[in-house]
Amino acid sequence: MPDQTVPTTVWYRITPQRALRIFGETIAWAWAIVAGGGGFGLILTEGPLPLTHGWYAMFSGLAWCPATAWLLKRTARIELSYLTRFLIAALIILAGRIALIVKIWPFG
Repeated sequence: MPDQTVPTTVWYRITPQRALRIFGETIAWAWAIVAGGGGFGLILTEGPLPLTHGWYAMFSGLAWCPATAWLLKRTARIELSYLTRFLIAALIILAGRIALIVKIWPFG
């Protein structure tokens, strides 16, 4: 006879930590679609050169994308935290903004 005193975990119970994780992953997917897709679209319409035409946005979107984290974890056994992925994406965008300000070839 199964033990009836042990509570079972309900899959739909949303804790604050789980809600925060779902919110963060949703933001990461949105950034991947908007920045990554927008950067790729800019490369298609404006051409690949100079390198600021969408490259930084596209790679920033790829860096924060949850699918990229899943692929790295599955194939290369590299596990990146949410904060690490966010910081990498932010640094890529920052590098692109600096390249636009400095305007050195082949970036400007």
